[in-house]
Amino acid sequence: MEAAQLLQQLRLGDEKAFETIFRQHYPMLCRFAGRFLNDAESAEEAVQEVMVKVWEKREQLEIATSLKSYLFGAVHKHCLNWIKHDQVKARYRQETLATAPLAEAPDGFASELEQQISRAIQKLPEERRKVFLLSREEGLKYREIADKLGISIKTVENQMGKALRFLREELQDYLVWVGVGLYLLLKNLG
Repeated sequence: MEAAQLLQQLRLGDEKAFETIFRQHYPMLCRFAGRFLNDAESAEEAVQEVMVKVWEKREQLEIATSLKSYLFGAVHKHCLNWIKHDQVKARYRQETLATAPLAEAPDGFASELEQQISRAIQKLPEERRKVFLLSREEGLKYREIADKLGISIKTVENQMGKALRFLREELQDYLVWVGVGLYLLLKNLG
């Protein structure tokens, strides 16, 4: 089926047309995104997010060029936004660490951190939580998790990446204290 026909079928909600578009373009879009993000997992997630938007907005798609050019442009824009977002988060972390008081962590910090980690893990969607716990608590490799849950290794990798990003965001206030603790430890050793 030609690109114009696939696009027309996509606009009509044809899942097979979407799947064909996805399969045809996904590998090269991931390689393209990887050039910007320098991380295969982030590149795959960025491409998946673009493809989800394509599906969600399929009826309103305005493509003046080719479908391929449109997808590359959308991935490029998404990657640039991703990079900007990461830069903002990094700047925030640096500013927070720079302004954090250099003091010992409060009493009970370790148990509070453990509770916050448990709460954050419970906030994960059920399948993502299963993947995370099988990896971190049971020490299973991605292949073993994939076999146990009947999913692909790529899905395991994707779910772990999303889980770790979510946990970093949920626990960012505590990560400042961990960073301060490491700073103090290194300062005292030197």
